[in-house]
Amino acid sequence: MSTWILNGTIVNLETNAAETKHVYIENGVIQNIMDTESELPETGIAEVIDAAGKLVSAGFIDMHVHLREPGFEYKETIATGAMSAAKGGFTAIACMPNTKPVIGTAEVVRSVLAKADAAEAARVLPYAAISVNQLGRELTDFAALKEAGAIGFTDDGVGVQSAQMMKDAMKLAASMNMPIIAHCEDETLVVGAPVAEGPFAEKHGLKGIPNESEAIHVGRDVLLAEATGVHYHVCHVSTVQSVRLIRQAKSLGVNVTAEVCPHHLLLADEDIPGLDANWKMNPPLRSRKDVEAMIEALEDGTIDMIVTDHAPHSEEEKAKGMQLAPFGIVGFETAFPLLYTKFVKTGKWTLAFLLTKLTVKPAEVFGLPWGKLEIGRSADITIVDLNTEQEVDPATFVTKGKNTPFTGWTLQGWPALTMVEGKTVWSSR
Repeated sequence: MSTWILNGTIVNLETNAAETKHVYIENGVIQNIMDTESELPETGIAEVIDAAGKLVSAGFIDMHVHLREPGFEYKETIATGAMSAAKGGFTAIACMPNTKPVIGTAEVVRSVLAKADAAEAARVLPYAAISVNQLGRELTDFAALKEAGAIGFTDDGVGVQSAQMMKDAMKLAASMNMPIIAHCEDETLVVGAPVAEGPFAEKHGLKGIPNESEAIHVGRDVLLAEATGVHYHVCHVSTVQSVRLIRQAKSLGVNVTAEVCPHHLLLADEDIPGLDANWKMNPPLRSRKDVEAMIEALEDGTIDMIVTDHAPHSEEEKAKGMQLAPFGIVGFETAFPLLYTKFVKTGKWTLAFLLTKLTVKPAEVFGLPWGKLEIGRSADITIVDLNTEQEVDPATFVTKGKNTPFTGWTLQGWPALTMVEGKTVWSSR
């Protein structure tokens, strides 16, 4: 099967220069990227995609998502989640292990991969649990999990509370050249708290989650990472203090990387309109000062990449209110339009900067073979209509989750077509 993508706009990620190009794909691989003035070679029967006026990019990569299956298929399945990701322009996603059963055995890893293959949408890269059933008491079989296809180890959803357990995990992961991905949260500081510590919590009589609950684990873990030499990756950074610790660790040569979510770049606790649980996520929305620190850290490279932390829940669960509803919002289908509209259209970032944080950086950090639009690479490609303007409407989401704080926002930059290994897996047409 061969495909021509004609007249697409390709952005040079080094210079931000935009050029109109033709892209030729055969057998799932990018074979040629040509100037539009060039005469198209004879290629036999080929599919033709007209991308005139649209951005053609390497497919987006999301290294932090929740697909809920196995065990919570009423929230999401691997198939609906992978297709929702494709609709959002993501061609590869890394799913967290807080399922039921936990992704903590080779059998479950293989099951996730098999279901992802059957879905024929975004690639799914499973993380495996650090501890058995994510209880923080006993390490899982790292070697068997790696052999089965796990790409790293994390207890995301909960923080590893024992420093000894985390150090043991880091030593073992380092010996296998595998990363440790950490949800940083000291549970003794957060029990019963649904939102961040601050004016919103005080106004509504809610217990608040302090910034220190995250930063304490970041500080502990960068010291352990320095001692063990492991690649340590910090999930969904949200506080000034965490940024300070990561920046210092990087300056000292510790192998630490980090990620941030769109909502922590865009929203502060002062933006929460009321006790609507669609604004409840973990980490919670913090202060405006914290938001500014996330933006600065992403810009200066302290934070390496953007992830969605896509976390679907049922409408019934979110209807329980701010105190009782589960943490989490969906993110696949709004991530790029949000970031393009709020940062690129306003002139804060170049388009090249945004694309780099969604493609090149996650691929580099995790050693993935995708993330660049180059001859010889797998044709994992996203085509985006940068001009279409529309409102966020959860009724149109492919994901089962409708839990988003962005309902009604008018945004530009909507993905129009997503291709994995040369095959169109989602199209707006």
